[in-house]
Amino acid sequence: MQFARVKGTAICTQKYPGMEGLKLLVVQPLNKHLQPIGAMQVAVDVVQAGPGDVCVTVRSREAALAMPEIKFVPVDLALIGLVDELEISSEKFDTILKKGWNKFT
Repeated sequence: MQFARVKGTAICTQKYPGMEGLKLLVVQPLNKHLQPIGAMQVAVDVVQAGPGDVCVTVRSREAALAMPEIKFVPVDLALIGLVDELEISSEKFDTILKKGWNKFT
């Protein structure tokens, strides 16, 4: 998963069968500080995002699985959530699992 900001709309005169009615948006990938990284990309919108919205995106097979009521479409990037609020913790997390009981089991 990655953050992205919606920059605009992509309009296609022809689409793959099964993709009719799906909105395509141009998005800018973002890092955790909401700064642009990489080139702009086209994503399928399943959450009704609009220009300027910060969204959560998924890639690969997960993007194709996010499509509503469609068994298979050639989708490689999908918007699956709108970010309403973002809080970044500077706290270090202990991810080492020790023998016996711990807070992760």
